[in-house]
Amino acid sequence: MGEWMLPVVAVLLIGHGAVSARLATTVITQAMVFVALGLLIGNRALDVVDLEAANQFVRHLAEATLALVLFTDAVRIDLGRLRREALVPARLLGAGLPLTIVAGTAAGLALLPDLTFWTAAALAIVLAPTDAALGLPVVSNPRLPSRIRQGLNVESGLNDGVCVPLLIICLTIAEAEEGAAHIEPVRVILEEIGFGALGGVVAGVAGAFAVRSFAARGWMTPTWQQITAIATPLLAYTTASAVGGSGFIAAFVAGITYGVVAGATAEPTTALAEQSGTLFNAVTFLLFGAVLLGPAIGKLDWRIALYVLLSLTVVRMLPVALAMTGTGLRTVTVGFLGWFGPRGLASIVFVLLLVEQTDLPERPLMLTVVTWTVALSVLAHGLTALPGADRYADWYTARTENHPSMPETAPAASQRTTTKEPRQ
Repeated sequence: MGEWMLPVVAVLLIGHGAVSARLATTVITQAMVFVALGLLIGNRALDVVDLEAANQFVRHLAEATLALVLFTDAVRIDLGRLRREALVPARLLGAGLPLTIVAGTAAGLALLPDLTFWTAAALAIVLAPTDAALGLPVVSNPRLPSRIRQGLNVESGLNDGVCVPLLIICLTIAEAEEGAAHIEPVRVILEEIGFGALGGVVAGVAGAFAVRSFAARGWMTPTWQQITAIATPLLAYTTASAVGGSGFIAAFVAGITYGVVAGATAEPTTALAEQSGTLFNAVTFLLFGAVLLGPAIGKLDWRIALYVLLSLTVVRMLPVALAMTGTGLRTVTVGFLGWFGPRGLASIVFVLLLVEQTDLPERPLMLTVVTWTVALSVLAHGLTALPGADRYADWYTARTENHPSMPETAPAASQRTTTKEPRQ
């Protein structure tokens, strides 16, 4: 019945679009809807999807989606304000991320005996990047302190690219005989980050120059301004990948560069890019439910279940608490930052890269673990985002009436409301 896959996907997109505004006021998120629909049309129910054909497509779609949304997120970052308000994202990325990887590696070695040290570390890295948009109300609620919203948003935008070289190193060592023979971790990191950043700067300048210069002369139509904003992350990703850099770092850096060079003309030209991101994101989670989650249902055991629960709680929350030591942030705020670290699009991309580009015998286990972690995160963080954001906002408002100089009240940049799941 594979011939019916695309018509069914189109019908589901139209159906969700019809009620999207209504769903946006509830705890039901876009990701939750499409993962559930993916299960429905997968081999567990209607069996509409040709799993073999879809499996070859889903990784490329997920990569394109992640690159596009990283770019559109980065366009809206105000570098000046970010420098003044770098405490929370700097702590989350500089201390929280490494500690999360260490904790995840320890959990993997303790609970999943089939993993070696390096495959356990690779699994921890795959699950370390966060997807703040799976808890959309957290980064869109204007009642929350902007410092906290910005911290989660910037963390989500940057940790994908930071994890890429680390993942490559761990996977390469895991496949090498007797450990790290022939591996130069420093070189790999420098190439991934350096060439990625360089590709991003070049593409961002090229795209922004075209929009700012030629549109002002009347040489560029509005339609092609929008298309240029999509071509820019495409150029960044492909250029960086061609020279050995991280395409995800390139896409994010291209967005920052595009925003700086294009100035006030940057945001109005990214409407089509955001809408395309919404479409790609929906289809990605639909295929995730059909192609990955459906087959993984029968593979869950207590060890995997415990690892998944730890990954979404202790493995994330304890490192965040340690990273925030000395910042003065209240316990409630630290707990809020720790819980809202959903796993989503980046983890899907990374595990599919792992499965397709390595010959590790642990691949099926790692795929099952990541699939269940993302699925539970979509559900748990989706259901708790709206009420959790409201309750934290109530707490914050009540405290600031008597303590206006709380660390949470420090001014921060106004952030866009999405990261990897554009607004419904």
